[in-house]
Order: sequence, then C-alpha cells, then structure tokens
Amino acid sequence: MKAVLDKFASLGAVLAAAACPVCFPKLALIGAVFGLGGLAAYEAQLVVAAQVLVVLAVAGHVLSYRRHRNRWLLGSAALSGAAVFAGLYLAGSELLAYAGLAGLVVASSADLWRRFRPRPAPRLQSEITCPKCGLKRNETMPTDACLFFYQCTGCGARLQPKPGDCCVFCSYGSVKCPPVQLTSAG
Repeated sequence: MKAVLDKFASLGAVLAAAACPVCFPKLALIGAVFGLGGLAAYEAQLVVAAQVLVVLAVAGHVLSYRRHRNRWLLGSAALSGAAVFAGLYLAGSELLAYAGLAGLVVASSADLWRRFRPRPAPRLQSEITCPKCGLKRNETMPTDACLFFYQCTGCGARLQPKPGDCCVFCSYGSVKCPPVQLTSAG
C-alpha cells in the first residue's frame, strides 16, 4: 500500500488540478479534452482535493524514503510540494504552482522507474579473511539468508558478525552478502 500511495497521490493531484479551471487554467484545458470539464461545478472541492493530494504525494515520498533512503527524491518531492503551495498562497504565481506539480510527477516517475528497473544479479563468491590467523578462503554465499557463524579452517576460530553487520560475509568477506547487495542496489 505504501508503494502505491505516492504514485496515486501525484496522479490525483494532476487530475484534480486539471478539473479546476480557476486555479489551473492551462491544465483545465487538458482536463476538458478528457471530459473533466463537467467537474467545474465542484471547483471548491477540487481545489481542496488537489491540495490534499499534493500533501499525500509528499507523504508517500516520505514513506518511500524511509524504505529506500533516496535523499534527492525526497528533497525534490518536498520542494515540489512547497512550490505548489507557495505558488497558490505566497507568490500567487501560476507558473510556480505548475512547476511544483510537474516536479511531483517527475519525482514519482523517477521513484517508479527506480523500483521496477532491472537490477544486477548479486555476486555469490566472497573471500573471507580470518581476523585471528589471516587465512583467506573463497566461499559461496547463500542467496536467501545471512550466515551468522563461520568456522575458520586454518585456526578453528568461530567467527561472528561485527556489531552492525548482518553476517560474517559483511564483516570479514571481500563482498557483502546477497541481501545487502540487493538492498544497496535499490
């Protein structure tokens, strides 16, 4: 549900704005082409709906940030949302409000592309270096889990992940584990 919220809200903000001829006259022409001109009778409600949907779009990007930690996407969405409200209430600039709506659409499109683009396959070979004896050994990592314990074949030491790491490959390996690789690739 969280993944769809920002896309739905951005699209809804543009549709509501296209149906509101007083606030966004240029978008209203496009809305009339698609038959949204009949919604002009509900203009006051659509003005509020457009603003609510802009807030929802920014909230959706905040949720997306909490999951993916993409700062530029969050920043562009927040700046775009602020531009919509600044254009409507502070500067009285139609151009600024349109730029804010366009920015929300671009940020949502970029987020959508990032989610669905093909990701590289994780590397499965990692060289583990024992911190006690220095022995290096190539190991194949599991793809669906993290390895918490590893027995060194040189000195027999039982390795555990360092604090903050999920597995021995992330702590002592030359390549991070596949779950971490997939998370950092997103």
